Amino acid sequence: MREKTLEQKLIKEVRQSGGLALKFLSPNFNGVPDRLLLFPGGRMVFCEVKVPGQKPRPLQEHRIAQLRALGFKVYVLDDVEQIGGIINEIQSP
Repeated sequence: MREKTLEQKLIKEVRQSGGLALKFLSPNFNGVPDRLLLFPGGRMVFCEVKVPGQKPRPLQEHRIAQLRALGFKVYVLDDVEQIGGIINEIQSP
């Protein structure tokens, strides 16, 4: 499965769950996760999308660690089967 296909499935399922999956771009700050997932109640997480089996590059791992150190949840999605679990975890109290 291509990364774009997986990302489109994520966007669709987030929307169906009442949220937004915004493309996250940060000029002059490379390596940030692909998507910012926003849900009712002020729930927000970052999501890096990869093709199945692929891991984030070293700079991406560094950015993920930085965001987690600030207290943000960051998911690395590389399988369509993970989407439901990620959404459930975000929405659970």
